[in-house]
Amino acid sequence: SVTLLFSSSTIEPVSIPIERRTKTFERLISAPVSLHAIVFGESLSGFMYSIGIALVPLFVGIFAFSTGIPYPLHLIAGMLLTALCFSTMGTLFAAYPTESPGDIMSMLNLVRLPLIFVSGTFIAIETMPPIGKAISYLSPLTYGNDLIQAAYGQKAYFNPFFDTFMLLLFFIIFQFAVGAAIAIKFLKYSNEISFCSNVICLILINKWINNIKQDRNYLEYTKPLCIFTANYEKYQNYF
Repeated sequence: SVTLLFSSSTIEPVSIPIERRTKTFERLISAPVSLHAIVFGESLSGFMYSIGIALVPLFVGIFAFSTGIPYPLHLIAGMLLTALCFSTMGTLFAAYPTESPGDIMSMLNLVRLPLIFVSGTFIAIETMPPIGKAISYLSPLTYGNDLIQAAYGQKAYFNPFFDTFMLLLFFIIFQFAVGAAIAIKFLKYSNEISFCSNVICLILINKWINNIKQDRNYLEYTKPLCIFTANYEKYQNYF
């Protein structure tokens, strides 16, 4: 579970700032594709990378140490959902507007490192004080680790179905949080462009008017352009 945590949340904080630096990320979010599809696609890179990394210790344990897995479905669900959840969390941190991967990694480590110690990986949840248990309930790693432990036949603190539900819930929260963060930034950028376009349009209208003022029906010539700017009545009063 710790391997999945670090490997799945590492790709996006590196790739997305580089995409911003090369100006490919702006073109990506400007494409006629759903924003959630873009977020999910970005998260898939970390998801696939972490699964590949996590298979190495898994195969070593199975073939080198003959480690048995009584509940393989729990293991598959735990690995897939944990990787998907933390890859989306990495995308959430990568939504921070910066072109330097180091800025995001420093913030991300402030979250990842404490999660290791409050999620039952080193200290069992049942031995934690009440405040420690309350904090562990807010960690996605708690449910991923608990589900993977159940796959190996160890005593699980939660029901495996509850672990699965919580991992899906965290994934949905991260997915929509990333979409909202990117949408707010992109909407601000779009508003700035729209403002500049309106200013340019006003300049062109004034220039056009100065060129055709000698014509009595100059308003008829400017009417299509006014309609185009969606401010016909405003400009009609100005004329």
